[in-house]
Amino acid sequence: MRRLLLACAATLLAGPVSAQCGGPFNSFVAGLKSEAVSRGHAPETVDRFFATARQDPAVLRADRAQGVFQRPFLDFSRRLISQNRIQRGRQNAERYAGVFDRIEAQYGVSRGVLLAFWAFETDYGAVQGDFNTLNALVTLSHDCRRPDLFRPQVFAALELYENGDFDPDTTTGAWAGEIGMVQMLPGDILENGVDGDGDGHVTLKSSAPDALMSGANLLSSLGWRPGEPWIQEVVVPDGLDWSLSGPGKPRPSADWAALGVEAREGQLADLPASLVLPQGRNGPAFLAYPNFDVYFEWNQSFVYVMTAAYFATRLEGAPIYLAGDPDPGLRAKQMMELQRRLAARGHDVGGVDGILGAGTRTAVQAEQQRLGMPADAWPTVELLNAL
Repeated sequence: MRRLLLACAATLLAGPVSAQCGGPFNSFVAGLKSEAVSRGHAPETVDRFFATARQDPAVLRADRAQGVFQRPFLDFSRRLISQNRIQRGRQNAERYAGVFDRIEAQYGVSRGVLLAFWAFETDYGAVQGDFNTLNALVTLSHDCRRPDLFRPQVFAALELYENGDFDPDTTTGAWAGEIGMVQMLPGDILENGVDGDGDGHVTLKSSAPDALMSGANLLSSLGWRPGEPWIQEVVVPDGLDWSLSGPGKPRPSADWAALGVEAREGQLADLPASLVLPQGRNGPAFLAYPNFDVYFEWNQSFVYVMTAAYFATRLEGAPIYLAGDPDPGLRAKQMMELQRRLAARGHDVGGVDGILGAGTRTAVQAEQQRLGMPADAWPTVELLNAL
C-alpha cells in the first residue's frame, strides 16, 4: 500500500523551486544539474549523483493507476485490515515497546497510529518497493502533472547523498519516491529523520527504531497534539440533522452528546470533534478529533485516512466497527458522471476521477440539502438521477 503524495516540508527547502518540466529528458536532467550547482553543490558531486539517472515509464503507469482509492470505506478497510495484520501489529508493539515508550514520551503519538501506517505503507517493512528512487523522482519531476512537488525532492535526495544516506544506484522504494518502512520522501527525511538506534545514520529501510521515531517526528511537525485521540466510534440517533456531519465541521463534544451522539465504548473526549460518516447515515459513525486532520497531511485520500485512523484504534483494542447497512454506493463510472453533474452546477469536486474526496463529499451534501434529501454526503443512485 503506497500513500498518496502531499505537499511536504521539503517544498520549503532553501533555493529556487522551478516548475520547469517536460522536453527532452536529457536536457531536463542537465537543467537539474545546473540548478543543483547554483544551489551550492559541488559540480563533481552533482555529476556523480545524476550519472545513472534514467526515465522510468513504470513510475508514470503507477502514478496514473490508483483505482483502489475509488473503493468505499467498508470495502477498502476490509481489504487492508486482516487478523494477520492485527496480530503482527501487536507483536511489533511488544517487540519495540521501548521505542514506542520513547515516542509517546517525546512526541505524544500513540503506538497504534504508527503501527497502522507501518502496516499499510510496507506491511511492517516487508514490501518497501523496488523502484529506483532517484529515477522515480526525476521521472515525476519531468512529468508535468506535479513537478512543483517532486522537483524539490530531487535536491533533497542529493543532500541525503552528500550525508552518506542515499545511493543513487541502489536506493529503492515506492514509485512516488518514498523510502523506508513508513515511506517518507527525501525532504521529509531531511527535515524529520531521527537516528532512533544511535548508529549515527537515519536508515529508514532497515532500522525500525529510525523509521518509527522519524514518522513520529514528522507527525509532530505536522501538528499532532500530544496524548490526544484521533477518532472514536459513536452511535448516532436516527433523527439527527445530517447536514451537521462531515469532516471540518467541529463542535464541542458536549454539543454532540446533547444531540444524542454516544460513544460506543467509554466516554466522549472533551475536545472539539466532527461527525464523520464514511458511508452515510446508515453506515459506521465516528467522531473525528483535531488529530484526525493531521492524517490528511500524511495522505490526502479520505478512504485511506479513515481506514488508517480506524485501524490504529483496532490495534489498541477497539472492537470491529458497527458496519450497519449503508445505501449502495456508486460504481466508478457513475461516480465520474456524478462529479461531472456536480461540476456543471458550479461545485469544485477537485477533478472527475471517480474518487469520493473532500470536494465531492461537500458538493454531494450541498445538493442533498437543496433537494430535500438526508444530507449525509453519501452519493447514491437516487441523487445521481435527481441531478
